[in-house]
Amino acid sequence: MSGVTLTPRALYEQVAEQLRQRIFRRELEPGSWIDELKIAEEFGISRTPLREALKVLAAEGLVTMKVRRGAYVTEMSDKDLHDVYHLLSLLESDAAGVVAARATPQQLDELQQLHAELAAAVGDRDRFFALNERIHMRLLEMADNRWRSQMVADLRKVMKLNRHNSLLKQGRIEDSLAEHHAVLAALQARNPQATVAAMQAHFAHGLEAAA
Repeated sequence: MSGVTLTPRALYEQVAEQLRQRIFRRELEPGSWIDELKIAEEFGISRTPLREALKVLAAEGLVTMKVRRGAYVTEMSDKDLHDVYHLLSLLESDAAGVVAARATPQQLDELQQLHAELAAAVGDRDRFFALNERIHMRLLEMADNRWRSQMVADLRKVMKLNRHNSLLKQGRIEDSLAEHHAVLAALQARNPQATVAAMQAHFAHGLEAAA
């Protein structure tokens, strides 16, 4: 972790974020044991803030604590994957339906612009990933229910544990873009039912590609 300076303020939160990013980058693989002594030494910290950080990650579902065995990066079973997609589909389609009913013209314009950026990023997988998530989270912000937004944010962290990201499948990026276009069209038509259906279809196809 060269070049990273950890300050005493909220030290465990900074450690949690460093570990979270390592998990997302697969530097810490699902199922792998987290060597607390090695990481504490590498970060130049005691094991107390590290253990607090691990508790944060355990609460998010990214880490699993095993009695007398320590902490492991959580592994996603097929059932876990289906359960997470099911909940995301329910929560995000509900939010999209709210936006369809309540969005201001300015918000619809913003979503149109984000969709245009997404379309332009088809050849850049990393940028497409980032914009895809940004659009989903922006819809949640517009729906304005902080509890739903927090639940989705946590579920999306867990979803990143899946070894087979749906957008890695051949042709999936183009399909995903088309599905986003269907959601946007329903939003612009201010049709909540069609928006909910389009978002649910988007998640159903995403699960099929990720499984």
